[in-house]
Amino acid sequence: MKNPKYRVAATVAVMLAVVAMFCWYYYTHDPSGGKAPRCLFKLITGYECPGCGSQRAFHSLLHGDIAAAWHYNPFVFFAVPTAIFYIIVENGREAWPRLHARAVHPAILTAILLAIIAWWIFR
Repeated sequence: MKNPKYRVAATVAVMLAVVAMFCWYYYTHDPSGGKAPRCLFKLITGYECPGCGSQRAFHSLLHGDIAAAWHYNPFVFFAVPTAIFYIIVENGREAWPRLHARAVHPAILTAILLAIIAWWIFR
């Protein structure tokens, strides 16, 4: 794809399809029921990782229970929008070079990493 805008549009289209399938799965399958994959880190160490509770949080969000989603893993409310932003920015780096340069600045990426580590420790 020569035109960067087509690349961004294609990425957004694929992301929407993946999100739709993801939402359908978590809307129709309750992760508490035992069919969802378990956290390997927690199985091995007994400690929760930053993502523990995310599946149940997504299920609760899709059913409109924001309080339960927050209870399972409040980090989801910050991590998902950030991940979506970075997927779009990375695929649109030719279309938005200044935005890409700012988004991948080492200080920004370090702050995100520190936030994840802090959530992991203080959880």
